[in-house]
Amino acid sequence: MKKIYFAGSIRAGRENAELYAEIIANLNKANIVLTEHLGDKTISAFGENNLTDEQIYERDISWLKECDVVVADVSTPSLGVGYELAFAEKLKKQIICIYKEQEGKRLSAMVSGNKNFKIIKYNDASVVEKIESLIK
Repeated sequence: MKKIYFAGSIRAGRENAELYAEIIANLNKANIVLTEHLGDKTISAFGENNLTDEQIYERDISWLKECDVVVADVSTPSLGVGYELAFAEKLKKQIICIYKEQEGKRLSAMVSGNKNFKIIKYNDASVVEKIESLIK
């Protein structure tokens, strides 16, 4: 059983929150997802209301240090997710990026060009099978 840090957009847009919830629920069957709150549909693009930004930062950095693998949805460009990816790479964590292709949009070269990141293109929550096949 691995500890997974699931990263996805919050303040940059919550359009994939329902999909996050489904992916997280499926990953939680065989693993521990530290960041399962990302699938909470009540969290708006303004983020969590019960914590300060500093508390969120400290908690998330702690979880990044604790996790075995980072699974990041990089479909919606997000400064926070980019920061988390760079931090996780510095910690030498296994990093799996999932990307929902969208017409007229292209994945950042800083993500797609990084050989330390495994990239999975997806359309629905069945992406979990592909993620689990890559988890070491």
